[in-house]
Amino acid sequence: MFVATFAGVAALSLALATHAAVPAFDSVRAAHVPSERLIHDRYGAVIHHIRSDDKVRRTRWVTLDEASPALIEAVLASEDKRFFEHGGVDLRAAAAAVITNLRQGGVVRGASSISMQVAAMMDRTLARAADGRSVQQKIDQAQAAWSLESTWTKQQILETYLNSVFFRGEIQGVGAAAEVLFGKAPHGLNATESAVLAALIRAPQAPRATVERRACEVMRGLDARADCAQIAYVMDRWGSAGNLRDQGEMIAPHLARLLPAPATQSSIDRDLQLAARDAIAKHLQQLGGRNAHDAAVVVIDNASGEVLSYVGSSGRLSAAGEVDAARSPRQAGSTLKPFIYGLGIEQNLFTAATLLDDSPFSVDVGGGAYTPQNYAHEYVGPVSVRTALASSLNVPAIRALTLVGVAPAHALLRRAGLSTLINDPDHYGFSLALGSADVTLLDLTNAYRAIANGGKWSSPIFTCRSGATATSVCPNESGRGEAAPTKVTRLFSENTAWLLADMLSDRGARYVTFGFDNPLALSHWAAVKTGTSKDMRDNWSVGFNAHVTVGVWVGNASGAPMHNVTGITGAGPIWADVMEAAAAKLGTSRFRDPPAGLVKRRVQFTADEGRIEATRDEWFVRGTEPATTLVAVREAQGVGARITAPTDGTIVALDPDIPAGRQMIQLASGDSARAGCWQVNDTSLGCATLPVRWSPQPGDHVIRLLDSAGTELDRVLLTVRGQRR
Repeated sequence: MFVATFAGVAALSLALATHAAVPAFDSVRAAHVPSERLIHDRYGAVIHHIRSDDKVRRTRWVTLDEASPALIEAVLASEDKRFFEHGGVDLRAAAAAVITNLRQGGVVRGASSISMQVAAMMDRTLARAADGRSVQQKIDQAQAAWSLESTWTKQQILETYLNSVFFRGEIQGVGAAAEVLFGKAPHGLNATESAVLAALIRAPQAPRATVERRACEVMRGLDARADCAQIAYVMDRWGSAGNLRDQGEMIAPHLARLLPAPATQSSIDRDLQLAARDAIAKHLQQLGGRNAHDAAVVVIDNASGEVLSYVGSSGRLSAAGEVDAARSPRQAGSTLKPFIYGLGIEQNLFTAATLLDDSPFSVDVGGGAYTPQNYAHEYVGPVSVRTALASSLNVPAIRALTLVGVAPAHALLRRAGLSTLINDPDHYGFSLALGSADVTLLDLTNAYRAIANGGKWSSPIFTCRSGATATSVCPNESGRGEAAPTKVTRLFSENTAWLLADMLSDRGARYVTFGFDNPLALSHWAAVKTGTSKDMRDNWSVGFNAHVTVGVWVGNASGAPMHNVTGITGAGPIWADVMEAAAAKLGTSRFRDPPAGLVKRRVQFTADEGRIEATRDEWFVRGTEPATTLVAVREAQGVGARITAPTDGTIVALDPDIPAGRQMIQLASGDSARAGCWQVNDTSLGCATLPVRWSPQPGDHVIRLLDSAGTELDRVLLTVRGQRR
C-alpha cells in the first residue's frame, strides 16, 4: 500500500507529458440540468417548482459571482489551499500525504486537487473504488487534471467543482446545499455555514460529531479565534431549514402539471394567481358551516386565450387539495343557457325582445312528460328573452330549447369545447337547458370567452403567444413570444355574441331573480352568468369584461351537497373579487361597440292584461326588428308557425316486421294557414292544411316548414335507424 502510494506520486511527472481530451466548459455547463423545474409567471417571477429528478437534488448552475466569498474561502482551505498556484496537481500536498500515510500506517490523508476531482467527475473510469484508486487511476487522474488546467481557466474549474460535488444524501452542488440545509441562496451563506459545507465535501454522510469537528478545523484554520460553538447551532437548524424556503413561490401546483415540458415560462400572472387564491380562502371561510370546502378559479385573456390564473383547489381548506377541480367534470347548472338562447338568435327563432311564457308546462320526452320548474318555484308569466336569460329563469330556457332543438344545442356545446358532453343528445334531453350535463371549469370558462371574443372559439393556452393582448406578452427563453398556431371555430356571429354579452351585463334585466343589490354588480362593465346544480352540489359564476373571462366553481370534491349555497352566495363573491383584481391590474373599459349588423328600436310589451315589462330600447339583428313598437306574447308551445310534430332530435327505429308502406311519420304545423308547406332534405312534400304523412328512409333528415312564398319558418332534425324491407 505504502509503496504503491509513493510510486503514484513519483509517476506524476510522467502524467504531465500527455494531453487527454477535455470537454468544453460551455458543454459541461449546458449539460447541468436542475432536478426541479422552476415555473415562472409571464413576468419572470417563480410561481412553482416541479421535481423532475428524484435521484438527486440540484438547482440551476451557480456562478462564482453568486457564491458567498466565505464559502469559496472555506472550500479552498479544506480541499485545495494552493489551487490558484499549482498547474493541476499539488505535488507538495501529494508528498505530504505520502509522508503522513507512511507515519500513520494507512491512508489517512488524500492529495487530490480540485482540478483532479473535477477531472474524475467527468470521467467515470477515474471514479474512486471502495478500496481507493489504483496507481494507474492516479496517473490517469493527474494527466486529466493537467489537460483540464491547460484548457479551462481556474475560475471555470472551481465553478464546476462547486456545482458538482455532493454534500449530503442526494444534495449536489452549492445551490441545493444552501437551499435545502440552510434555506438560503448560496450568496447568503456565512462563515459558519460555509465551514459546515466544506466539511461535508470530504465525507458527505459522516456523523454529526465528525462534521462538527472538521468544520471547526476549517474555521480555526482560517481564523484561530473563530467561535466553533456556532456550528452546533447551525446544524440544529437542519431539521427545519427547509421551512425557510419561500412558500410564496409554490402557488400554482395544478397549473404546473398542465404546462408542457420542458417549458418554464407560463402565461400566468402571479398577481392574479394570488388574488384568486386569496379570494377563495376569504369567501370559503366566510361561508362558515355551510359545508362548502372546495373551489377553483380560471382567468383567461379574451384576445389571446392565455390562461392568466389557474387555481385548481382551495388548498389547505380542502381535504382533497390535490384534486384539480378546474378540470373535474361537474354538473353545469344554468351556465349553459346563454348558448341555447344564442343558438335561437342565430337561427332567427327569436330576438332579445321575444316574449316567452314563464308558466307551468310539460314537454313530451317519449314515454313520459318533463315538467321544469324555476328555482324559486314561482312563475312570472310572459317574459322577454333578455330578462329570462339575465334572471336565469328555467321554464323559458326549456321553451327556448324546444324551439332550437336538443341535438343542435348539443352540437353547439361540443363545438364550444365542452368535451365532457360524451353522451348522445337524447341522453340529456330538455334538461340540457338546466345543466344536466357535466362540464369542467376550464372548458366552460373558455366557452364564455368565445362570447366575449365576438363568437370566435379557440383553445386556451398555458404559455405565451406573440401578438397584442390585454396583458404584456411574456418572452420565452430566446426573448421572443411563442407563436403557436391556434384553430379558431366560430360559434356565433358577431351580432349574436354582442347581444348575449349585452343581455348578460344588464343589471336591470337581472333584477327579477337577483335584485339590484348582489355580488354580480361590479365597479365596471361586466357580463356574468351563475349556475347551481341539483341539491346544491355545485355552483358557478362565469363572466367577462373587456379584457378577461373569469370562471369560478364552488362545491365539494367529494360531491357532497352544500347547505344553502348558490352561485350568488358561493361562487359569485369570489368571481367579483377576482374580476375587480383583474380590472385593477389590466384596466377597465367598455365592451366593444355594437356591430353594424345590429339596429336599436323602441319596444313596448303588450298582453291581455297589464304591462309585462317596461318600454325600452332594444337591439335586434338587422331584419328581425319588429314592424311596430309593440311586442306580443309568443304563442304557447304547439301553436304558431312552428313544427309541432315530430320533436326536434327524434330518433325513429324502423320495424322490419311492419311493411314499409305502413310505417309513416306525421308532420304537423301549429298554424297551417300561415305555414303548411313541407320539405324533407331537398324534396318538397307540397302544401296542405292538414298534417302530412311521410314515409321515412334510414339516415339523418332535415324537415323544413315553409310558408306559401317558400320562406322557411322552422326546421327540425330527425334520425331514422334500421332498414327498409
